[in-house]
Amino acid sequence: MTISLTKKLIGATVAAGVIVALAGCGSAPAPASSSAAKPADANFKPCLVSDSGGFNDKSFNESAKNGIEKAGKDLGVKPITVESKADGDYKPNIDSLIAGKCTLIIGVGFKLDQAIADAAIANPKLNFGIIDSMADPKNTGKPAAPNIKPLLFDTAQAAYLGGYAAAAWSAQSGANKVGTFGGMKIPPVTIFMDGYVDGVKKYNEDKGANVAVVGWDKDKQDGSFTGAFQANDVAKQTANSVLDQGVDPILPVGGPIYLSASAAIKDGGKKTVMLGVDSDLAVADPSVADQILVSIMKRIDDAVYSTVTETAKGSFDPTAYVGTLENNGVGLSSFHDFESKLPKGLTDELKALQDKIIKGDIKVTSPSSPK
Repeated sequence: MTISLTKKLIGATVAAGVIVALAGCGSAPAPASSSAAKPADANFKPCLVSDSGGFNDKSFNESAKNGIEKAGKDLGVKPITVESKADGDYKPNIDSLIAGKCTLIIGVGFKLDQAIADAAIANPKLNFGIIDSMADPKNTGKPAAPNIKPLLFDTAQAAYLGGYAAAAWSAQSGANKVGTFGGMKIPPVTIFMDGYVDGVKKYNEDKGANVAVVGWDKDKQDGSFTGAFQANDVAKQTANSVLDQGVDPILPVGGPIYLSASAAIKDGGKKTVMLGVDSDLAVADPSVADQILVSIMKRIDDAVYSTVTETAKGSFDPTAYVGTLENNGVGLSSFHDFESKLPKGLTDELKALQDKIIKGDIKVTSPSSPK
């Protein structure tokens, strides 16, 4: 486990800066590289279906697409990606991939749980994967079929670090309030919020501070949600309801809803900064880079890449993958241009916290953590 020094991507170049780098043990997904072998089966065809957020969400759908496209390039095969515009598209989209002779079909997100489960049961000779879900609609504790590989992430661990950083920033700015709101109230969303709240709590304990959290009550598992993942007026109104309480920063959890938060901040003339989720948002969407303090990342692209390349070798493994700080599956991005503005010693404190989480000295828990 290490803390490496990187900085914001400028074109294809990475300069020096501060990032909480994730390392450790466990079975990590292989980083996207050019070393993958050619498929054992000449008919191997990897396929991906998005949830209704679409592939241009600068978040989990786009990250999954990047992973499968990189795998396809390295393997010399052409992956098929199908975008869902609405929840009703999941089944027909999966059916179209089955009809198109796909041999591995990965669904992006919790919302495809039922559709992937049904398809895997009906097509036992095909391999399936699903992100942020066990594909267990009946809550049995295991996937609905043995040909499903869940790709899960214990994001609460990384969000804990994000919450601590957010509290430190808020205390420095004088706001002494941090905010959050989500898209849908589902485990892949609330797990971020749980870790975030606990990270703020840890900061308060360590510093004798009193930074409050607006938008999520972990004990009650209740808070502010838009009800969807679209960047629309509802999302902007929800962001405003949190921003109006004087928070700095704010954590929008739900793909494109960060755009609504960004617009609400700008339209209100506020200086509030945001935390990104899933991808390194300052890099994924440079238009909001000046608002992104740091991002809480899930390395979905690496998990998808690894699943595709391993399956191509003929070694599909249905064992659930769980991304953690220890195996580099989750973590914080660089602070990019905010690095020079951080409270003194914050990055060292984050490194120490990360080390304690990896060692088990700090237990980060959420009702939504992978079991």
